[in-house]
Order: sequence, then C-alpha cells, then structure tokens
Amino acid sequence: MSTDAPAPASAPDRYVAVQQTDEFSGLRKALRSFVFPMTVAFFLWYALYVILSAYARGFMSTKLFGSNINVALLFGLLQFVSTFVIAWLYSRYADRKLDPVADRIREELDNGTDKGDES
Repeated sequence: MSTDAPAPASAPDRYVAVQQTDEFSGLRKALRSFVFPMTVAFFLWYALYVILSAYARGFMSTKLFGSNINVALLFGLLQFVSTFVIAWLYSRYADRKLDPVADRIREELDNGTDKGDES
C-alpha cells in the first residue's frame, strides 16, 4: 500500500536521535550520579549488617533497651529506615534534577511526533 505523503520518521529513529542529544546524556549522568553512589552505600551498609551478624555475635547481641532490644534488632530495623530515607531522597532529587529535564525531552519528542503527523 503506497501513499503520496512522506512517511514520518519512525519511532525508533526519533528515540535514537533523542538518545544522542546532550540533554539526554545529561539526564542519564544526573540519574547515575545519584543511583550508583546510593546503591553502593546501601549495599555496604547491608553488608556491614550481615558481616557483623555472622562474625560479631557478641557485639550484635548487646542489650540496648529492656530484655529483647539488642544491636542486631536495631541494625535490622535501621535497614528499613534507610530504605525509606533513600526512596525519599530519590524522590526529592528526581523532582528537582531529573523530572524537569525528562519532561522537556518528552515534550520535544511529542511535538516532533505531532509535526510528523501533520505532514
């Protein structure tokens, strides 16, 4: 089936073009600058918890409050706290640094799509 109107740029071509822009590269760099260090920090924190639980049983069984609250329980609960703090920090970071750029890129991509549909 042929048409007289030129075919708009295919979706994969548009996405590849956007991917090669400096703005998109900056967005990826900004994302990685948060995600990679935070991931490393969380894994180190978790590894510390596991290693201390395995090899420092005396320290981890130190009673802190009452008869059942010890260092191991506190560290375990802090794993949950740190997960929520990281999620909260990421949300704030994304709102300030990532979302405005991503919205701009999406808007430019959508506007390019609309122009292609009008031809």
